Amino acid sequence: MLGDYSLGDLGAIFAMQGFAGLILFSVYVLMALGLAVIFGQMGVINMAHGEFMILGAYVTYLCSTFFQTHLPGLFGVYFFVAMILAFLASGALGMIVEWTLIRHLYKRPLDTLLATWGLSLILQQAYRTIFGAREVGVELPSWLIGSVQVTDTIEVPINGLFVMAITTLITVGVGLLMYRSRFGQQVRAVMQNRPMAGAVGIDTEKVDRYTFGLGCGIAGVAGSAFTMIGSTGPTSGQLYIVDTFLIVVFGGAASLLGTIASAFSISQTQSTLEFFLSGSTAKVLTLLAVVGILMVRPQGLFTLKVRR
Repeated sequence: MLGDYSLGDLGAIFAMQGFAGLILFSVYVLMALGLAVIFGQMGVINMAHGEFMILGAYVTYLCSTFFQTHLPGLFGVYFFVAMILAFLASGALGMIVEWTLIRHLYKRPLDTLLATWGLSLILQQAYRTIFGAREVGVELPSWLIGSVQVTDTIEVPINGLFVMAITTLITVGVGLLMYRSRFGQQVRAVMQNRPMAGAVGIDTEKVDRYTFGLGCGIAGVAGSAFTMIGSTGPTSGQLYIVDTFLIVVFGGAASLLGTIASAFSISQTQSTLEFFLSGSTAKVLTLLAVVGILMVRPQGLFTLKVRR
């Protein structure tokens, strides 16, 4: 098959595949960042993470409809409003879930899996009741439609560049929050030694609630970005939950840098293999490779070093 293309054509194809991998990488990072905070920092197995993401997608859909109907003159900026509202809605729901459900299960991590799996089913049914079973899509502003001509044979979609820019800003923001702020120090202190953190005056329950809300809020922003590359349905979140968990575990459960490196490795491998193989085969081979590496290095790519 490769013999049918010239070197220039192959270069353009691989460049396009590489950029497609970067868009997939951006989506993976946005989804995995919130889970890295919840699972990596708190040890909570949140099987409803995909449903918090889809809540953000539905909030974006409602904002799109509202601006189209009532504020058409401001339709070009609705996406920024939608991302803020998606973060607030998913974060607020996450804090409510933490207060009513998760805080009773911190010493029983496997029970959090069952509880959040049940929560995911409840949220899916709620979305199906409110929005219907059919998938919905958003209308993009005109400035997000089209592509940038890089060369004669390479075009880069504008919405892909926008997703990459949003991912970069959120990743830098989360990194600064977790490693350069007082709140981040408290989160890491609670993660490493909860009794000692409480003994020095840290309100561990408040830190838990805010941390869970932060992770769910980031998932909401991921859902908002997701609307630009796919349609939204009640069960759309379940299509990505396995990939998201795998990215966090492969990168190292408590490492944000590992999450980014893992998302890049998996997305680029999958995107490159899709040129030679079918999409499903490429995904299976990628997952098998990750599982094989985890069998050799179960702690993931990066590990958190704790002074003892």
